[in-house]
Amino acid sequence: MNIGIIGAGNIGATAARLFAKAGHDVAISNSRGPESLRELVREIGPNARAVTVEEAAAFGDVVLVAIPFKDYETLPAERLAGKVVVDAMNYYAQRDGRIDFGDHTSSEVVAQHLPRARLVKAFNTMYYETLAIAGRPGYGDHLVLFVAGNDEEAKAMVSRLIEDIGFAPVDTGSLREGGRKQQPGSPIYNEPMNTEQARSALYAL
Repeated sequence: MNIGIIGAGNIGATAARLFAKAGHDVAISNSRGPESLRELVREIGPNARAVTVEEAAAFGDVVLVAIPFKDYETLPAERLAGKVVVDAMNYYAQRDGRIDFGDHTSSEVVAQHLPRARLVKAFNTMYYETLAIAGRPGYGDHLVLFVAGNDEEAKAMVSRLIEDIGFAPVDTGSLREGGRKQQPGSPIYNEPMNTEQARSALYAL
């Protein structure tokens, strides 16, 4: 699968490594331009390339977005129309400033900016160092990556990618219901757990 990545920080770079290792083609971008990513793509290997943000959006069948939340309006909405977009962003007031979401989740706000994208909230609840080393492709008792969204087919696509890199997808519901459960401060946020533990935690919520 072709996977575009917008944002080459801890989560974006880690996801790029994992997807490429699983055999997917990855185009990774950041705000500083492709030249700043040459060393990263050399490290990842032939399945990765450094591109612009616009090129990453155009390249991916799935596009993972992992930039500071305050910059979400820089995402190229037209390029992402019709794409499965993975929202791996988290809102932190101390970094992003005060943003009034009203009664919406952060992912619902992103969906308003990307009205024609097929948005899925995932890859935002696990610490990047755990993500980098804890995947176990082909083995049982996987750690969980949570998935939320309004498009069942899009969630299924993202869930297959999660399985490809050795984790277990667990559906938390819609962008509203599940997105709220996956936000920082939730009992399931940044808490490594297997499927049984995850389902118990979600039931308690």
